[in-house]
Amino acid sequence: MAGAEGKSVQDVAVDAGNLYREELFTDLRVASLRRLLPVKADGTDDPARPPLFIGQAHVMSAAGPIPIQFPIEAATLDEALAKFPAGVKAAVEKMIAEVKELQREEASRIIVPGDEPGRMLKLR
Repeated sequence: MAGAEGKSVQDVAVDAGNLYREELFTDLRVASLRRLLPVKADGTDDPARPPLFIGQAHVMSAAGPIPIQFPIEAATLDEALAKFPAGVKAAVEKMIAEVKELQREEASRIIVPGDEPGRMLKLR
């Protein structure tokens, strides 16, 4: 059985040199911020590597809430919190651009007559 990277289940291994401890911060309204702190294989902090920050939020749409997740380049929690609004904005703009691209691709599909059984037209 192959996994996402084409490796079999027997080949899966934990990268002990790339371990992180996760902390979650939230304002209980709209913002969640994950801080991933680098740790060594024995569980102690690894000061040689910087922490990673990941912002999470939900934006409302006509179809309901849409979850978004985005990296935040920051060295401290205060810095990550200050950059959170810009991260949300950039993630939403990227999502909108991707949707528009999908709509453009869908609109440019060529209709070919009789290519599929039971249908008079086929979209390509």
